Amino acid sequence: MRRSTRARRSSGNARSKRLLAVVGTLAVFGGIVAVTQISSAQDRRTYTRTASASCLAPSPGATSPSGRGSTTRTWQNGRWVRNHWGDGQMSVAECQAVKAGGGGANAAAPTVACPDVKGKLPQIPDQARNEVDRNLALLDSQIAEANRRLAADGSRNGQDFINNAILRPLADKRTATLNRIATAIGRVAQKPQGLDQFAACALADAGQNAGGNNNGGQNGGQNGGNNNGGNNGGQNNGGQNNGNGLGVLAKDCGNSKLQPHDGFQAGNRCVSTAFGEVGAAANNPSLLITQFPDQVGRNQPFNLRVTTRNLVRDRFLAAGQGGYYLESSLLNDQGLVRGHFHTACRMLGSTRQPPNPQDVPAFFVATEDGRGGAQPDDVTIQIPGLPESGLAQCAVWAGDGSHRIPMMERANQTPAFDVVRIRVN
Repeated sequence: MRRSTRARRSSGNARSKRLLAVVGTLAVFGGIVAVTQISSAQDRRTYTRTASASCLAPSPGATSPSGRGSTTRTWQNGRWVRNHWGDGQMSVAECQAVKAGGGGANAAAPTVACPDVKGKLPQIPDQARNEVDRNLALLDSQIAEANRRLAADGSRNGQDFINNAILRPLADKRTATLNRIATAIGRVAQKPQGLDQFAACALADAGQNAGGNNNGGQNGGQNGGNNNGGNNGGQNNGGQNNGNGLGVLAKDCGNSKLQPHDGFQAGNRCVSTAFGEVGAAANNPSLLITQFPDQVGRNQPFNLRVTTRNLVRDRFLAAGQGGYYLESSLLNDQGLVRGHFHTACRMLGSTRQPPNPQDVPAFFVATEDGRGGAQPDDVTIQIPGLPESGLAQCAVWAGDGSHRIPMMERANQTPAFDVVRIRVN
């Protein structure tokens, strides 16, 4: 495999490296998503049900290699980027902090969750676009400032302080900004009404979803096993619909001999959750690793820059808490997939044989930050270092709210993934 000595790859060299990496990509899809975050479903069920009595150690790869906890944040381009280690499993220290009331050094700082405004606006006339864009950016900076105050003062001053000193002033500022947006549009077109209903914000669930008031977020783990497909079992099977002359063997779990899937990470189960919504081809998610090093030293921190398109990163049902395959895929009002994306790095023992799919990677995070949309959008993934020398395969792939690769309109579209190889010396 050829490598340039430059840290930034030319598009041709990067493409060659990705083509060489595709050999192991299916193993990434089929293996890491399912097995790197949990050792067994029984472990996770025991942990969830007995957390009030004891705190159990998470499965391998479930928490940050540096021991910082299950969720880390970095400030990027005016917003907090949230990286979920092990898809929501807690370290023992975090579990104990939660039992004691949510405090402690490892507890994540609260953030605010505000209603989407841009997606609720009518068609913006060209004459008003600059002013509207400035005020939309101001809404983002207002949220950023509120989050900085929460990180600095919120945890130690209590809910009354948060309501009176942060959330209410934020709502007042957003009201004024929303009124300016309505006025700007109203000068050249019909003035939008009711934008002030999007002024109020609330605290996001620090361990779950930056958009904590989105539908379905509170159901992770609670509805596991309810969607067994038994009501429709057998009704849609048997060949009424066919492709290439083949009868359809099954469309649900009605005739399956396997146990129903319950939202935890276990194999030999049948998932009856509906696939959900698939967007138009032009709106399907896409992503690319747009910056990465050729080589790094062992245990040397490095960054990957990931650029996503058509992926709204606002849905994350923690797999370690029963949110795996639980929720159907959802689109926003613009027809874009709601979810997050994953990043994993693993060491390759050979470039001639695919890796073992069950092996835990050296690095794994799931990233959601409440941002993303139709335009390319950058996120920097900070990797604390890889502990072994050799050839590392680093992959990124999109996930819907329950961690499935998003569906594409056509069979000949390439899913939202990318892979690079990095030499670790």
